Amino acid sequence: MNNFNQISENKRKAKEINLLELFTVLKRRFWLIVVITIIATIAGIIINNSASFPLYQSSSRIIIGADEESRKTLQVIVRDSSILDLVIEELNLSKSAEELAGQISVQSVDGSQVVSISVVDTDPVQAAVIADTTAKVFQSEVPKIVGEDYIRSLSKAKINPAPINPKTNNKIIIAIIGGIVAGVGLAFLLETLDDRIRSEKEIERMLGVQVLGKVSKMNKRNIRKRKKVQSDLEQRGEPVGY
Repeated sequence: MNNFNQISENKRKAKEINLLELFTVLKRRFWLIVVITIIATIAGIIINNSASFPLYQSSSRIIIGADEESRKTLQVIVRDSSILDLVIEELNLSKSAEELAGQISVQSVDGSQVVSISVVDTDPVQAAVIADTTAKVFQSEVPKIVGEDYIRSLSKAKINPAPINPKTNNKIIIAIIGGIVAGVGLAFLLETLDDRIRSEKEIERMLGVQVLGKVSKMNKRNIRKRKKVQSDLEQRGEPVGY
């Protein structure tokens, strides 16, 4: 029983991977790392080249002459259907107020009374038009809603020709790095779970004895080679020994 425990302990020690065995493990599982990296790279290329539309953003600024609490309330009203329905009607847009609200963001600039109405759209010109129209409709409708007229325009939206989501190869690079990391990790995992003995050194570490000899692996190639040597010896009249 003690011998069995000793052998098991030695076997666990034999499976520890040190710096000298690191290159051997990577070399042995190199095919696995390459396959996983290729699969991850192909997936990254497909995702990177998938159909995507450039998005453009444009902002129109207004001044809301009110205290902070009232300003927050008015900022919410900007994206309300009572305002956006009029914007859709004026611009003849083929979308609902909820869809348009998803394109619009309203925020105070540096905590001041200046409020920016930003619009994201696939058309840079359309983004600027929607931003300006929303600001104009909001300014004209606020007196009807809150009973006061303290909204005035500060600056109109400018057409921004640069998309806010430029196409890059970051996904491909991330996929390659992720594939290599996953491949190396899986290679070491399989190496840890592999209980096979591959060399004389592993046997010596496990059993604590020196290996005196080994049995050659017999396959078709070795058998053909052995038969050829035997045939040559017989032709020369030499004795054949095993």
